Amino acid sequence: MKIAVLPGDGIGKEIIAETLKVLGRLGLKFEFEEAPVGGAGYAASGHPLPQETLALAKQADAILFGAVGDPKYDNLESAKRPEQAILGLRKALELFANLRPAQVYEELADASSLRAEVVAGLDILIVRELTGDIYFGEPKGIRAHASGGREGFDTMRYSEAEIRRIARVAFEAARKRSRKVCSVDKANVLETSRLWREVVTQEAKQFGDIALSHMYVDNCAMQLVRNPKQFDVIVTGNLFGDILSDEASMLTGSIGMLPSASLDANNKGLYEPIHGSAPDIAGKGIANPLATILSAALMLRHSLNQGAAAQRLEGAVKKTLRDGFRTADIYTAGKRKVSTAEMASAVAERL
Repeated sequence: MKIAVLPGDGIGKEIIAETLKVLGRLGLKFEFEEAPVGGAGYAASGHPLPQETLALAKQADAILFGAVGDPKYDNLESAKRPEQAILGLRKALELFANLRPAQVYEELADASSLRAEVVAGLDILIVRELTGDIYFGEPKGIRAHASGGREGFDTMRYSEAEIRRIARVAFEAARKRSRKVCSVDKANVLETSRLWREVVTQEAKQFGDIALSHMYVDNCAMQLVRNPKQFDVIVTGNLFGDILSDEASMLTGSIGMLPSASLDANNKGLYEPIHGSAPDIAGKGIANPLATILSAALMLRHSLNQGAAAQRLEGAVKKTLRDGFRTADIYTAGKRKVSTAEMASAVAERL
């Protein structure tokens, strides 16, 4: 199993290194090959996604990704900024389906910013479309405005085919869960969302065993903090999914707990924690590696057909939390505060 390892910037290097140590304890045969990406890619070759890195990603069975972003590159032109690396990988590899599970472990219910009784037992899957919407729509840019000054513009676009295929991913995922899908849009304002709602409704007819509901994105943002356990699978577009999944992460106690999978039509995927590069804590050994370790579990399940190993890894994470190990972001009084390396070692021991 060939894995392209792209640590990236900031804490990406630390959390990836520790995750590789944990994977090494599974007793499986991996071939890991590392390449620079993001700010590290720009430093190496003048581009956030070097051609050699992209070629490796295309050849690999799966991609394990850290994080990109570094303030020292903030003044670069848009095409050279570190964040363009992840957008470029999604587009080049046609990774259109982003799965972001938000699960509250029993041991972390008290770490959430909401009351424990509101989030205890929470298990949501956010299915986010990744290759369309305002991030990729054309035209976009900054230009002179007729009345003086400048204006910035971006274009939100979705084709019927793009909507249909992400809806299918959500409905199929719901069949393995509680058989409920909530489609989130802004159909009272946006033409794009009106098409979205129409196509999702049509596609639902092929999945008669799934209960489909619709919700405006602003209401969904409110409901996630009011009554999050009403949701099972949420399917939505690129922009709304970006925002809602970060909101959902705080229900779990920390953004450092949320993994993600970005898949193509054949389940080849890129796996990454949803948090950023956190340059303010990089090198301090305090970052939470669990989101990356759990992303590796998703990689085992979705791209490598190693479901039993994925369960072992997820079980080891649960036992580590049950045994009281906590990094700074999820620490509560009476627990054992540990470093990045110590947390990963605890998971490895419990394998």
